[in-house]
Amino acid sequence: MKLAKNLEKLGTESAFKILAEAKKLEADGKKIIHLSLGQPDFKSPKHAVDATKKALDEGHHGYVLPNGIIECREAVTRKIKKLYNKEIDPERVIIMPGGKPTMYYAITLFGEPGAEIIYPDPGFPIYESMINYTGAKAVPINMLENKDFSINPEKILSLINENTRLIILNNPNNPTGAFTEKNKIDQLAEGLKKFPNVAILSDEIYSRQIFDEKKMPTFFNYPHLYDRLIVLDGWSKAYSMTGWRLGWSVWPENLVEHVIKFCVNNHSCVNAAIQYGAIAALDGPDDSLNFMMEKFTKRRKLIFDGLNSIKGIDCSLPGGAFYAFPNVKGTGMDGKEFAKKCLHEAGVAIVPGTSFGKKAIDYVRFSFAASQDNISKALENIKKMLS
Repeated sequence: MKLAKNLEKLGTESAFKILAEAKKLEADGKKIIHLSLGQPDFKSPKHAVDATKKALDEGHHGYVLPNGIIECREAVTRKIKKLYNKEIDPERVIIMPGGKPTMYYAITLFGEPGAEIIYPDPGFPIYESMINYTGAKAVPINMLENKDFSINPEKILSLINENTRLIILNNPNNPTGAFTEKNKIDQLAEGLKKFPNVAILSDEIYSRQIFDEKKMPTFFNYPHLYDRLIVLDGWSKAYSMTGWRLGWSVWPENLVEHVIKFCVNNHSCVNAAIQYGAIAALDGPDDSLNFMMEKFTKRRKLIFDGLNSIKGIDCSLPGGAFYAFPNVKGTGMDGKEFAKKCLHEAGVAIVPGTSFGKKAIDYVRFSFAASQDNISKALENIKKMLS
């Protein structure tokens, strides 16, 4: 068989490879503490589960519109109004089977040989993978320049040229846990006025996981960008609904028709019944989310203090999401060596920084979406390993 040549450009998400390796070790009898996947260890909200069951009982099991049922799209706009006081037309909202389709479609819309797309490095690996797949040039934003890994507006603006089609931003950031505050996003949004042909994909999937009572500086704050702004969000992280495969995105009016064609050609539509569960999650109380954030706040302190207490490890305080991204150079190992040693000797599954970009050689990602007991035990095991 002769396969398409551009398959060679397609990357992957290493966290799943590490999960598979960890599961194999467990099958062989080794105890593993899983701090690799970005998956909250909480149940989905009961009212969302109940609404999904009810929808199935009522016969909502058939095909629906490729962009999502209108009730679900309207629920998204109600949430945007409640959170950010912005009015969004539900016709601009598209319900997706997770967050990745929005990345895939946005990058495919703008990526082709000769085009350039700017993306965060380190960053979610699918960004670079998909850019390369389209044949566009992937232009990295060095997120390691600032100690807190926050967005540098001047640097991003300096990367734009006549070939730039799209800028991808992720705030709060995976894998670094960085949170960029509104003053820097204001500066970037103002600077983008000089580049009216450049689109923005703002990945805001961690918008509800921000610490220290800080507010999300959403790109919905900038109506002058709406004609070229794509916002990605969803239910996975905020509502612990990762396996539901459910996301939403808001698109410029002139792109909606193209994106719906992608949906029709690719996944037809999102599961009908779970869209009713999604409505319940958005319209219902935030008790489960608030409970998770109380737990994540304690875990953040635990992992931040614990990592920095280990000789050779230097960790910045995460401002959002549920990731810590320490530099482990002081241990005498690079990130890949450190992660491998942690898995096989300490029984702790983490992800090397180079899984998220070439620049993060000396870093690893810890997910603190795990119990405090597991985090404490993992830190103890790593200390023993290094001693």
